[in-house]
Amino acid sequence: MIDHSTTILRDVTLRDGLQLTGTPLATHRKLEIVRTLLELGVPELEIGSLARPDLVPSMADTLELIAELTPEELERCWVWVATPRHVAKAAAAGATRFQYCLSASDAHNRANIGRDTATSLDAFPEALGAARDIGGRIQLCIATAFTCPFEGPVPEQRVLDIVADPRTDGAHDTVLCDTLGQAIPAQVASLVGQTTALNPQRRTIFHGHDTWGMGVANALAAIAAGAQVVDGALGGLGGCPFAPGASGNTATEDLLFATRPSYLDPSVFRRVVETSERLLSELGETPRSQAAQGARSRANAFEWVIPDTTASSA
Repeated sequence: MIDHSTTILRDVTLRDGLQLTGTPLATHRKLEIVRTLLELGVPELEIGSLARPDLVPSMADTLELIAELTPEELERCWVWVATPRHVAKAAAAGATRFQYCLSASDAHNRANIGRDTATSLDAFPEALGAARDIGGRIQLCIATAFTCPFEGPVPEQRVLDIVADPRTDGAHDTVLCDTLGQAIPAQVASLVGQTTALNPQRRTIFHGHDTWGMGVANALAAIAAGAQVVDGALGGLGGCPFAPGASGNTATEDLLFATRPSYLDPSVFRRVVETSERLLSELGETPRSQAAQGARSRANAFEWVIPDTTASSA
C-alpha cells in the first residue's frame, strides 16, 4: 500500500496560480500567504517568476517578495527561472532555490521562453553553476511533458532524452509538467516511473493541471510510480499564458485531502480552505476545489466539514 502521507505537497499559488489572474495581488498579501502556508506546515512553495513583467505582470514584484523573506523561509521557497541571468538576479535578492524551466516541445519553448529547447538546455550548466556559487539548488522543470498546444502529443522518449541529457547533470529535482492537464494516470505513471529510474538521485516532482478532471488521479498515479512531490494551487488557480487551453492547477485543497500529510488535520484544513476562499474572493476568481466545496457542505458528522457558525441556533 502506498503511504500518501509521506508525499510532499508544493503549493504553487503565487507563481503558476497567479499567472492568468486579471486582478493584481499586492506584495504584502503575497507575503501573508507565504507565511500562512509555511506556518500551517506546507513544506515547499513556489513564490514567483523572473518572467518578463510586461508579459506576466502578476510576477513583476517577485524580487521584492524574495527580499522580504528570511533566509530560513527562502529555503522552502522556489523561484521560476529560464536563464542563467534569471538565477543571478533572484540570487542577488536572496533566493537559493531555483526552478529552471524549459519545454519538451520546441514550439512551446519558443512561445514561453523565446528560444528552442536545445538552446535552453545549452544554458543549463551555467545556470547550475550560478546556483551552486551561492550554495543553492536548481530543478530541471520540463513543461509540456505530455502534450503541447502547438505540436500535440509529445513523444515520451523526447522527455526521457532531456531527463538523461548530460547537460542537466547536477539538477536537484526533475519536474514533469502536465501543462495542459490532458494526461491520464497511465501516462503519468509511465513517465514518472521511467524518469525516477533514470535519475534516482533526483527527486521526481509531478506538476499537474486539472483541465480534464484528472488532476488528483494523475497526482496519485505519480506518487505510486515514485514521485516524491506533487504541485497544487489554492482553489485550483492557474494556467499558462503561453499555452492555449491550459487551465487551473490541481487544487491544493484536493491534494491535501487526498494525501493527508502528517501536518494536516481538520483544523489545519479549515485554515487552508479559509485562506483559499479569501484569496479567490480578492481576485474575483471562481473556486475549483471539490474538497473545499465538500468542506462547506452540511454533512456535519464528518470531521473535515467546516461548521457553519453563521447558522441560526433558533
